[in-house]
Amino acid sequence: MYAFTFEAPATVADAAALAQAGGKLLAGGQSLLPSMKLRLSAPEQVVDLNRIPSLAGIRREGQAFVIGAMTRHADVAANTELQAAIPALADLAAHIGDRQVRARGTLGGSVANNDPAACYPSALLALGATVITDRREIAADDFFLGMYTTALEDGEIITAVRFPIPQRAAYLKFKQAASRFSLVGVFVAQTSGGVRVAVTGAASAVFRHAGLEAALNQSFTPEAAARVAIAADELNSDIHASAAYRANLISVQTQRAVAQALAA
Repeated sequence: MYAFTFEAPATVADAAALAQAGGKLLAGGQSLLPSMKLRLSAPEQVVDLNRIPSLAGIRREGQAFVIGAMTRHADVAANTELQAAIPALADLAAHIGDRQVRARGTLGGSVANNDPAACYPSALLALGATVITDRREIAADDFFLGMYTTALEDGEIITAVRFPIPQRAAYLKFKQAASRFSLVGVFVAQTSGGVRVAVTGAASAVFRHAGLEAALNQSFTPEAAARVAIAADELNSDIHASAAYRANLISVQTQRAVAQALAA
């Protein structure tokens, strides 16, 4: 690593001031620290968010859950109230990476990084979540802009994410064996506003699939999902899987997710 200064502010306001001055925010460190070790990232100042207690925690607000940005994956997975209300979200968190990653990784860090194969972005899109920052609220549909790109402005800090409780939902992930990221992950949610289907791992960024949503709004069954043709044109093709293989996985994982949601 290159030399850098380290700051550990106690409030969001102090962290925001440091970030606006050019400091690099550190949440769980599961993406930033490896990139620094590889010298792909060389911030002059690192701003640690781990000593800001207001950024962590899970609470229910009416028909939604508000989860603090610094809440660990393991804590999301273990929350009994969340397990009862949105089991798909708790289950998603329980299968991120390995035990060490779940103990340190955070919701906000994952969302802000927007890795194209990360799990949480699909949950935000499928559940119609809202990203809460120190400046504003951003609908998930407007937040994820492309590979590692979000609507966050320079120095803007995610403080929490609000997840509406769906009627039913399920997340199915086909893991890339070495990294445990999603080769293809599909989050299906039946909400008061209709069915939402979000796909991660298959393209350059998380996305919703309009064809699957339309079919499942007509008939929320695995058979309806199976009848939808999945185009491979804009999907990833690499050493792990071809675009055609990923297209088939989207169909299969959606069918399985619908079946799981119906059985819950």
